[in-house]
Amino acid sequence: MTINDIAERSGVSISAVSFALNGRKGVSAQTRERVLRVADELGWAPSSAARSLMGARTDTIGLVLARESRTLGIESFYMQFIAGIESELSMRDNALLLQVVPDMETELATYKKWRATRRVDGIVMVDPRIDDPRIAMLSEPDALPAVVVGDTSLAGGLPSVWTDDDAATRESLRYLHAIGHRRIARVAGVEEFGHTHIRDLAFRDESATLGIEGTTVRTDYMPESGSLVTRRLLTNRPRPTAIVYDNDVMALAGLGVAAELGIRVPDELSIIAWDDSPLCVAAYPRLSALNHDVVAYGAHVARRLFDRMLGAEGGSFQDSTPALVPRGTTARVPEPT
Repeated sequence: MTINDIAERSGVSISAVSFALNGRKGVSAQTRERVLRVADELGWAPSSAARSLMGARTDTIGLVLARESRTLGIESFYMQFIAGIESELSMRDNALLLQVVPDMETELATYKKWRATRRVDGIVMVDPRIDDPRIAMLSEPDALPAVVVGDTSLAGGLPSVWTDDDAATRESLRYLHAIGHRRIARVAGVEEFGHTHIRDLAFRDESATLGIEGTTVRTDYMPESGSLVTRRLLTNRPRPTAIVYDNDVMALAGLGVAAELGIRVPDELSIIAWDDSPLCVAAYPRLSALNHDVVAYGAHVARRLFDRMLGAEGGSFQDSTPALVPRGTTARVPEPT
């Protein structure tokens, strides 16, 4: 497929197609939109040879979040992560193109469009899954440079920047075990996400090693689902003496449910949240949390993507291991009287 085909289908000149695809002045907004739509319909992509000869850059990197849009307004992780990316982009006079889409199919279509129209110079890919089709697309010979935010085992040879979720999960369980807890629940996030799978395996394995009763329940990271499953856990008998949540907003919701049921935290129930945030410090009592610098994490990812865009080979780069910060929601299990 060539720009001649796009020009014929669009009913405009070849030069107009060139201007539209390269984001240059000289065509109207309506013409540019029509050309881009036709290019997408035809599956057009510039040849790697032509792209290298032109040397055109957009000074923009892309990030697609296949999540419910209100996630950005509720969960602080991505706001901190994006702030870290922006800290690197601003120093290099680059911009971030962020798109929130409903599902992975739309995310794949977005990557295809970006590749065809050269809308961005590189891609930050988040929430990798096992056997993720995005990895195959971003590994194609003419794919845009990309960095995977996730464990090396999920990256398929693409550059990856990751945190050690396995070690952090085990640390939280060992700490709770050391202060006397033997019935521990985990309120987990989306099962399809690779990092959820890694935490699942670590939680199950470490529970068996420590000889504790470990229970995992599933949610979608939202406070409503966090409240729902916490209420179920705390009204069962015997109920857990500690709960580890996969994000901060669900832990806050769980704290509220405990108060509603008259269960004292931390005297009768200990709570730990993933991804320490200002919300954890502002809560009462202050939430114990697994802490790592999410802003620095985003900046690290951006630096690796710029390296990739300059021709660096793939690699695995550990950013950090989240460390447990005990605060006011964890305490030793009282001795029986």
